[in-house]
Amino acid sequence: MNRGPFIFLGVFIIVVASWTYVVYKPNQNVGRLTAIIDEEQGGILPRGIQGAASHGREVYQELGCIACHTQQVRVATGTDIERGWGVRQSVARDYIGETRALIGNSRIGPDLANIGDRRPNANWHLLHFYNPQITSEGSNMPAYAFLFETREIVGEPSVDALDIPEPFAPENGYEVIPSREAHSLASYMASLKIDYDLIEAPKSNEIMAEELAFALENAAQ
Repeated sequence: MNRGPFIFLGVFIIVVASWTYVVYKPNQNVGRLTAIIDEEQGGILPRGIQGAASHGREVYQELGCIACHTQQVRVATGTDIERGWGVRQSVARDYIGETRALIGNSRIGPDLANIGDRRPNANWHLLHFYNPQITSEGSNMPAYAFLFETREIVGEPSVDALDIPEPFAPENGYEVIPSREAHSLASYMASLKIDYDLIEAPKSNEIMAEELAFALENAAQ
């Protein structure tokens, strides 16, 4: 008796069942995810990206930043939270408002999922874009000086000019002005925050203990 067709059918059923439960079903579940409303944490979560940050996201993609940076706090290795890259792991719901999630896969540079919380100062980011050696000595990130205009000072220096330390400052009589793209990119960095809880991804116990200790210390003062 030729059992070939039955063997083929059995293998086919196993493959289809595996694909359904491993790929199709999880994808359908993710597709049904929606934002949640938590008034204690500021309203709609995750927070959307708007204004200049939206333009900055486009600049981020155009510059190819995704080639060297991820936007995904991972817990499997146990090092991301220890490094201070986030307070909890990233989950699917964190990306539901994005048409294309810029998760990335290479970490030549640090993860940026929570960079807005780690580095809230926009001027720090502008200096970092102009020349990473100013803020992060030894960084292998290239300088993006083309996002800035170096021009001669006429009258009073511009209020928008970067305060660049020696020896990175331009020659006397000149100033460095960030472009719209530079400001937008800094706004996008500031918007990248995973500083809220989700049911499927609460903050780590260690982080929660630190926040509780900080709250109790402030209450005692």
